[in-house]
Amino acid sequence: MLTVVVDGFFGDTGKGKIVSYLSISDKPSIVARGGVGPNAGHTVVYYGKEYKLRQIPSGFVHKKSLLLIGAGVLVYPPLFFKEVRLTSTDGRVFLDYQTGIIEDKHIEEERKSSHLVRRIGSTASGSGAAMRDRVMRVLKVAKEISELSKYLTDVSGKINESLDKNENVIIEGTQGTFLSLYHGTYPYVTSKDVTASSICADVGVGPKRVDEVILVVKSYVTRVGEGPLEDEIPMEEAKKKGLLEIATVTGRIRRVAPFNFNYLERAVMLNSPTQLALTKLDILFPQDKGKTSYSALSKEAKEFVESIENRIGIPVSIISTGPESKSTIDRRRELGLI
Repeated sequence: MLTVVVDGFFGDTGKGKIVSYLSISDKPSIVARGGVGPNAGHTVVYYGKEYKLRQIPSGFVHKKSLLLIGAGVLVYPPLFFKEVRLTSTDGRVFLDYQTGIIEDKHIEEERKSSHLVRRIGSTASGSGAAMRDRVMRVLKVAKEISELSKYLTDVSGKINESLDKNENVIIEGTQGTFLSLYHGTYPYVTSKDVTASSICADVGVGPKRVDEVILVVKSYVTRVGEGPLEDEIPMEEAKKKGLLEIATVTGRIRRVAPFNFNYLERAVMLNSPTQLALTKLDILFPQDKGKTSYSALSKEAKEFVESIENRIGIPVSIISTGPESKSTIDRRRELGLI
């Protein structure tokens, strides 16, 4: 079975937490990463240890999963090697032969760009400059870098072979729907499309192979960098409500807005999810922190979840009630989804 996990807002919804949970519970043979590159971070908390990652798939927590990075993704080798050591995944993490390579010159170019850094709010990771070079067909790819030779494989071939054997595969997206180059709040977007269709293309999987698309949304909306944000809350008010967050990659304070059905409805249209995952419920309803049963949730929390299901018509199958992988309510069996 192939499950695609993507972000329904502006990134930072907790995809890393959801993918780490699914990896432990569903025991996939492969967890593959699509998306852009090291401009997106994901945080995984496992047995009390926090991992802030930008390259390695969040499914590293399942020790038997093969971890793959697709041809459509960008890798900065020094960061990749650092994260391999951090996660102790040497021997089971691989890049496609044609994964794009970010060089120091790309990072330096972005850091000097006032348009990207000041106007757009770029992370200056080199991803945009490298993606431009890829379009011009001058970017180096992984098979040209000798230091990466032992990490190379045919990612598309591996995934499709696994699916032919009826094994579980998870594809993890990056950023969020409204940071898509084509469907987001242009020009305040990332350097490529990051909706579900594109994430599949990044790792070389056709649309007919997809079984489930899980759209991850947070109990409120956050955004890093410039660009529009409907109903944005002043920083002081967000701080009082306990909604202020720090971005994984940039360390910047995230801008905050209430849960937004306009965003959600359009994200559903663009990604055609079969399920929703709702994160940070414990921040909105602190009394529900750490709960693992839907029946144990407060009346207010249940009403919030049901308002989403009634409005959108798609089940909220997974609910995160804390940063730890185990702080999760999994309703898939109850809803007849597994």
